[in-house]
Amino acid sequence: MLYYLFEYLDKHFSFPGAGVFQYITFRAFAATFTSLVIGAIFGRRIINYLQKQQIGESIRDLGLEGQMQKKGTPTMGGFIILASLIIPVILFAKLANVYIILMITATLWTCGIGFIDDYIKVFKKDKAGLPGKFKIVGQIGLGLIVGLTMFYNDNIKVRIYGSKAVNAAGELTNYQDIKSLVTNVPFMKNNQIDYNHLFSFIPEQYSWIVYTIIVIFIITAVSNGANITDGIDGLAAGTSVIIMLCLGVLAYVSGNKVFSQYLNIFYIPNSGELAIFVAAFVGALIGFLWYNAYPAQVFMGDTGSLMIGGIIATLAIVIRKELLIPILCGIFLIELVSVMIQVTYFKYTKRKYGEGRRIFLMSPLHHHFQKKNYHEAKIVTRFWIIGIVLAVITLVTLKLQ
Repeated sequence: MLYYLFEYLDKHFSFPGAGVFQYITFRAFAATFTSLVIGAIFGRRIINYLQKQQIGESIRDLGLEGQMQKKGTPTMGGFIILASLIIPVILFAKLANVYIILMITATLWTCGIGFIDDYIKVFKKDKAGLPGKFKIVGQIGLGLIVGLTMFYNDNIKVRIYGSKAVNAAGELTNYQDIKSLVTNVPFMKNNQIDYNHLFSFIPEQYSWIVYTIIVIFIITAVSNGANITDGIDGLAAGTSVIIMLCLGVLAYVSGNKVFSQYLNIFYIPNSGELAIFVAAFVGALIGFLWYNAYPAQVFMGDTGSLMIGGIIATLAIVIRKELLIPILCGIFLIELVSVMIQVTYFKYTKRKYGEGRRIFLMSPLHHHFQKKNYHEAKIVTRFWIIGIVLAVITLVTLKLQ
């Protein structure tokens, strides 16, 4: 909203300083600052309201150290993240931008799924929450929206450069904006792949189906991975800050003609606006982490964790970096895989030996280390360090071609 206001003032009245709103970097910093202020001011008020309404976490005794002390800690803190994110985006982003619309849709959609789950747990006193099949249906719905928009919306294109013809400013002039299902592939010289060519055995008129299935799988996997990672104070929020900072860099360079040419990656017209969304989200996560760091004063609940996963997955897809997710979101991946391995092995051994056996002391993986008597603050810090290493590796892939 402020972008359009100051654009109007600059165009019609030459209002002093109004032109600064044309710069993505300025609006990104403004969005971060605003989200931090909202988190700091309203975060405490939201926590007090949740406490007053007795919206607290019900704890199932798993025999973990310090676990029962967290009983009654306010949950649904994801609303702190939501408010700190949406308000700055509305204020500073170009709301007509298709990528911003997609990200807002993903945010509200996955937050809604998480809220329903938390509502059932807290107010209906059903610890199981929303049945898993309904969560999956909701995630499939978002996958359909994102996949079909990426496939059919004419404003979503990538720029493919040809020979090295340049103008007086040194910019490449031989290029073509195309509507294609291409994506970047890490560690390859010709670092792009077209999904249509990858699945050439499928008639072209059905290629949208295959692509949408891939999008659904990515959104479901990352969203559930973030949800499972949210098990100890500060782990999901801190890990997500690292991931989003990396994705913010990737979004900025993808939307910048000069950097995208230099790094030999796709230039995605109008995607630079995503830097404002990322900046606001990072500020929102840091603001929430202020209250969620050990010992947590509030939990994000599924309202926050499903939303975080949905945002990360959708952002990676729209900037054509979804194949980097296994590296960048390695913490989410290992947490999710640890649960799958544990459950699969338990069921297998129960059928074969009559009693279920475990590979980990407890899953997800962070609980395994808790069972080994690691303090949760140490677990979180070390997971953050691993997340930083994975983010660095992800950024290095820009030049390792």
